Amino acid sequence: MSVNSQGVENNSKSMTSYLSPAVREIQPSGIRRFFDLVSGNKDIITLGVGEPDFITPWHVREACVYSLERGFTSYTSNAGMPELREAIAEYLYNSYDLKYDPKDEMIVTVGGSEAIDLALRALIEPGDEVLVPVPCYISYSPITSIGGGVPVDVETFAEDSFKLKAEHLQAKITPKSKILILNYPSNPTGGIMTYEDWLPIAKVVEENDLIVIADEIYAELTYDHKHVSFASLPGMKERTLLVNGFSKAFAMTGWRMGYVCGHPDLIYAMLKIHQYTVMCAPVMGQVAALEALKNGLGEKDHMVESYNQRRRLVVQGLRDIGLTCHDPQGAFYAFPSIASTGLSSEEFSQRLLMEAKVAAVPGNAFGSGGEGFLRCSYATSVSQLNEALHRMGQFVHKLKQG
Repeated sequence: MSVNSQGVENNSKSMTSYLSPAVREIQPSGIRRFFDLVSGNKDIITLGVGEPDFITPWHVREACVYSLERGFTSYTSNAGMPELREAIAEYLYNSYDLKYDPKDEMIVTVGGSEAIDLALRALIEPGDEVLVPVPCYISYSPITSIGGGVPVDVETFAEDSFKLKAEHLQAKITPKSKILILNYPSNPTGGIMTYEDWLPIAKVVEENDLIVIADEIYAELTYDHKHVSFASLPGMKERTLLVNGFSKAFAMTGWRMGYVCGHPDLIYAMLKIHQYTVMCAPVMGQVAALEALKNGLGEKDHMVESYNQRRRLVVQGLRDIGLTCHDPQGAFYAFPSIASTGLSSEEFSQRLLMEAKVAAVPGNAFGSGGEGFLRCSYATSVSQLNEALHRMGQFVHKLKQG
């Protein structure tokens, strides 16, 4: 028996019985579920969804409009426009000293998310274990499960600035371990890894014959240090699928433009899936991405500097109201501990929303290790951040007063 949209019971068979067991078991996104509650409420300040508050620069939008006026509406090469791939290769070399052949070591994808999905589907055999440092971006484990793999959490800790430690990684490795997913700078913690931090991780990867998916979508949003790509480590380029895109640093989330680089054998396998599923990334978005790389680096740097100023404001503000917060060196998130309040992450977030009209994501939405924390995005205006901190301060004060 099922219930229709009007709440009336009927005797029709539930269609869920036709679903794949792997899909049935997946839980809805904790982030989207939480922010459904705030949709349309203008009194709420949202420190939630990870999206730049900047609009895509006008010249990037104009390049797209002009391409449409000229009739650029057809398919491109499955791997993406050759000139865009060449521009990406040049950008990666100039920025991170990474050399990729744009002809056979790169695919332009529908966002970084498609790149991660392609990589996991190309690599996973049923039962393979995928090591995932947590807290982490919410998609890694569900996509792993859909592909027949087994996600294995590797905890990181605030006292280590949420850096991945080699001993913790090694402790979770079994004969079934095959893939390690890395996301630095990290969503949700804002943690980063330096060259020295990466060296022992690279040793574990090599000794255990792992393949790495390095999701570096926040690479450009690194503040007091220069971003170090895992693929730049000695011997790691051939073991690493590097994922990046235009969403965060270039304020192009809705354009859905990403890319993946790696060994030709791996890229070829991923390209086969890509050409049978999406064919190619939209040509209009590719034109815009090319313009962003050619003429948008100055605006990117301006946005990064603005995020850095807000980062300092928010971290100090959270500490001033009594919430312990490690110093996030990347992305645009602060990840304060709310353990001192005695509330769970879910309870704190819900009460903060209802009583103080501030929306932030409970840390448990990001898997094990996230409980006791709160993700606060500072990709919003300074005035909004100051007001949010004021409201949070009053809320925390009331909690501690009992």
